[in-house]
Amino acid sequence: MLKALLHRLIRARLERPFGYDASYLHVLAEAAPASFLKFSVVTGLVDRRAAPAEALAAVGVVGTLAEDCGPCTQISVDMSLAGGVRPEVLRAILAGDEAAMGEPAALACRFARASLARDLEAGDALRDEIVRRWGEEGLIALSLALTTARMYPTLKYAMGYGKTCSKVVVAGEAAPFEASRLRAA
Repeated sequence: MLKALLHRLIRARLERPFGYDASYLHVLAEAAPASFLKFSVVTGLVDRRAAPAEALAAVGVVGTLAEDCGPCTQISVDMSLAGGVRPEVLRAILAGDEAAMGEPAALACRFARASLARDLEAGDALRDEIVRRWGEEGLIALSLALTTARMYPTLKYAMGYGKTCSKVVVAGEAAPFEASRLRAA
């Protein structure tokens, strides 16, 4: 019964609304339902009210691109759109165009890249600015969003379900991106 419920949740929350192939999550739910539940709890820890949606989208995209440039990036974009992020902001995030993405997303992008690169000096200054703007709660939300963005593609590739890079579409338009511009140096 638990497994059937988990399969329904995967279909209802990921596959149907976003057209996402969650085969690897079905395997996880079937083989290890307790692990699936624990994994699901961890990925739901981000307080989406603690920082602007654009900033959360930026760290999510940068984090996802650190691990994947295919379907996981697409669902990150789709979920950000569903969360109210404007398509032009997402296109700018994907393009690495900090001027066009707006200051909250640009700050979050720089923070995510510095964190992934273990750039302590830049990271300290960016963390201070994030705390000044959005408080410790905002810093924690962005940090958890960056961490959890990497979990799905990492799990997917580790389980053998990874895909090659693919076109990302934002609100029906192809959104060219250069993954290396958003990844940590």
